[in-house]
Amino acid sequence: MKKITIFDTTLRDGTQGTGINLTLKDKLDIAARLDDAGIDYIEGGFPLSSEKEASFFRLAKNENYQHSKIAAFGSTRKSGNKVESDPYITAMLEAETPAVVVVGKSWKEHVEKVINTTFEENIEMIYDSISYLKKEGREVIFDLEHFFDGYKGDMEYALRVLQTGTEAGADSLVLCDTNGGTLPTEVMEIIRSLPQDKLAPIGVHYHNDTGNAVANSILSVEAGATHIQGTINGWGERCGNANLCIIVPNLALKMNRVTNMNDNIDGLTSLSRFVAEKANIIPDKNQPYVGETAFSHKAGQHADVIAKAPELMEHIDGKLVGNKRRILISGLAGKSTIVRKLAKYGDFDKNSEIVAQLFEDLKEKELQGYEYEAAEASFDLLIRKNLGRFTSLFDLNNYHLESFKTNGTVSKTVGRIFLKANGIEHMGAAVSNGPVETIDDALRDALSETHPFLSKMNLIDYKVRVLNPEEASHAKVRVFITSSDHQHSWDTVGVSENIVEASWEALVDSMDYYYNNFVIDPED
Repeated sequence: MKKITIFDTTLRDGTQGTGINLTLKDKLDIAARLDDAGIDYIEGGFPLSSEKEASFFRLAKNENYQHSKIAAFGSTRKSGNKVESDPYITAMLEAETPAVVVVGKSWKEHVEKVINTTFEENIEMIYDSISYLKKEGREVIFDLEHFFDGYKGDMEYALRVLQTGTEAGADSLVLCDTNGGTLPTEVMEIIRSLPQDKLAPIGVHYHNDTGNAVANSILSVEAGATHIQGTINGWGERCGNANLCIIVPNLALKMNRVTNMNDNIDGLTSLSRFVAEKANIIPDKNQPYVGETAFSHKAGQHADVIAKAPELMEHIDGKLVGNKRRILISGLAGKSTIVRKLAKYGDFDKNSEIVAQLFEDLKEKELQGYEYEAAEASFDLLIRKNLGRFTSLFDLNNYHLESFKTNGTVSKTVGRIFLKANGIEHMGAAVSNGPVETIDDALRDALSETHPFLSKMNLIDYKVRVLNPEEASHAKVRVFITSSDHQHSWDTVGVSENIVEASWEALVDSMDYYYNNFVIDPED
């Protein structure tokens, strides 16, 4: 069984996704992590598109990548150009990467309507570009743009493009579903119909417009493909690209296929979240394998099964991909769930007094509007307080917030806070855009000297839910805050008829959780 090559295009195709922006340093940092993960190829970008892209290749040459080959992206020569002087070909060579990705047209409609040339000239453009780059010592990955549409439109011409790529010396022929419209049954039928024994190795590149990018990738391997392209977290233009965070564990753990990532697959969750952090994107909690909820259990009956036979409720052990099981606390959870939450603090059972107390506290809190299944850090603090293992970061004396706006200017909020930490009185002040940001900044200003660890923390998500909208402006709100120290993330909750007070509660819980779990009593 042939080894499957993994090709990552997060740094190029991934950045086409809405809201995905990476600095030059971000790209270099991500490339280093992809190399550590065992990725075979890292597509760094299109060197002719911007100075940032060109700079990436200049700097990447000085990096000591242990596993990955950096690849520059470009297209075949343009119609009428000599390959030796074509700017796209020249840019790929000047990037000085060991591998290059050359995009060529395989759909007649594209040849006629987009590049406005003849079918024969398109064939010559493909042959000239690949053969020239091979003569220059590059490994050439030939991406056949719109291959599946082209095959369905004119099978003979699409096959001719494949044969031309092979004859020109391409190392891989990558069949691209550029508009993401091909279904799994079509993928299997088309790839199996190809004369693979007469062609260069087959690769695939799928977009997710029908929600089938991962399925298409997996079925392509079954049909004979040995080169899979995708992005971390499935980012990409429109609906995204095939998600390597799903494809790789499927290949390794479900299909027993060999990839160079298999030995590092327990770092997949960390890689997913690292890349999201670099892009300043909140990780998708529902993402298979690496999402926060991938191995989460809410209902009491399900949680009870987990305690007895976890393999009945989890398709793999989350540890295999670096994830972990989460037992969510809610009204659906029974005492067995609370027992498991208490496990890290000692040996308890359903008959323990603390379990009964927490069960009653949970029901009372949820009547008040609290919800802990999405705020496990706040529930952890509830446990600590009941066990007498909670240490408050500070004691509040008072805080004062005042918002002001003058004609033609953006509104601002000024805040002052007075508190006691480690037996010493402190005062903090801040001016920011809104009350939550202001009170956060004022707290940090007051505590920065006594608790410097706060500089590691930052708020990465803030959500508000109105609990009784019929009360209009007097309604009670629930605030969720997600915080991170770039290694861990945790969620806290606050509830009040005053949105500032609810935010304050969630914010203080966030700091108290970190203080108790990572400063006073560090977790393993």
